[in-house]
Amino acid sequence: MEPFRLTAPEAIHTRVRLPLSKSISNRALLIAALCPELGATRPVVAECDDTAAMTAALGDDTATHINVLAAGTAMRFLTAYFATREGRTVTLDGSARMRQRPIAPLVAALRQLGANIEYVGEEGFPPLRIKGENLQRGANIALDGSVSSQFVSALLMIAPSIGGMALRLTNPPVSRPYIDMTLAMMNECGASARWNGQQEIVVENNPYHRAPDHIEADWSAASYWFALQCLLPKSSITLEGLHRDSLQGDSRVMALMDRLGVVANFDGDIVTLSCPKKVKIARFSDDFGDTPDLAPTFAVLLCLKGIPYRLDGLATLRLKETDRIAALQAELRKLGYRLEAGDDYLSWDGNHTITCYCAPLDTYDDHRLAMALSLAATRFPGVALHDANVVNKSYPDYWQHLQEAGVTLR
Repeated sequence: MEPFRLTAPEAIHTRVRLPLSKSISNRALLIAALCPELGATRPVVAECDDTAAMTAALGDDTATHINVLAAGTAMRFLTAYFATREGRTVTLDGSARMRQRPIAPLVAALRQLGANIEYVGEEGFPPLRIKGENLQRGANIALDGSVSSQFVSALLMIAPSIGGMALRLTNPPVSRPYIDMTLAMMNECGASARWNGQQEIVVENNPYHRAPDHIEADWSAASYWFALQCLLPKSSITLEGLHRDSLQGDSRVMALMDRLGVVANFDGDIVTLSCPKKVKIARFSDDFGDTPDLAPTFAVLLCLKGIPYRLDGLATLRLKETDRIAALQAELRKLGYRLEAGDDYLSWDGNHTITCYCAPLDTYDDHRLAMALSLAATRFPGVALHDANVVNKSYPDYWQHLQEAGVTLR
């Protein structure tokens, strides 16, 4: 496929109906599947590759081999779900990259509950052969919370259907807002789940009494429009469907962008962005440990703004659809920005060497990188992206929305 070439106008004036949150959507799908006796109808969810993988897997009661492709959330959530399906055996697989993403901590925790899970290939990684069992009720189990918050959420959501659970995290959890989102949704649906201190979560023996029925718009998707407003300050961008008091940790983008001069004005669930005054900032630094999906957006944005920075708390970026730290270094270098990196940080000293940027930027089969790198169109007219349709994983209409906003795409 030919690369997409993007050129942004001097200003954008547009109104965007954002996609629904895939994080909330996949939790809603799993909770609904765990309470079929309620006659729960499947909630209206985000339309993207990740939710399609969940929907397909949960909608076929006879499949023995399920491939979720690159849907990491689906892999984690379905591993826990199928472990509870007594008498059913499935093989759960994914893409080549999925087979490189660790799942051992989740499998080990499920085995503490009595789950019957075998590694089909390399130990510690998908694919998995899962034979559903009647799992231990009210168990006390331990889990390393430092690898993925999705491991924690997967265990928590099955707990009401197996008689409760006390989950002790042996390390401080990453991306805690996603765990808090899970707990809020569980409690809204009739469960009783709470933090007991900083590293233990207790789920009582209270079954779900209903399924989620409302999915808010996606704050992660909103971040790219906030960034465009920041880069093109004469713009006026209106975003639909966002909640000010959101379950999503990525709503933090409002506070982060406010430091860069972007103001968000709410009218119900409609947000209008503006840059009413110039803001000068010598250096930007922050910890993205709770909101790692925002890090690629800021890594690209701050380079394009010419603001030196250091972004910390990025360890989990190396375990995403690709090693996002290495990928950001490689692609931003093509645009003349040389980033320094460690295991859990990215930094840029502010020096920019103009280079030939006619070579397309690579997206590494990673939707977040594709959308973050698209911001380069505001400074590098005609910048090209390979495999741009990877945005289908979370925001299939992204390129259409950019075109409607006046970005030239060919």
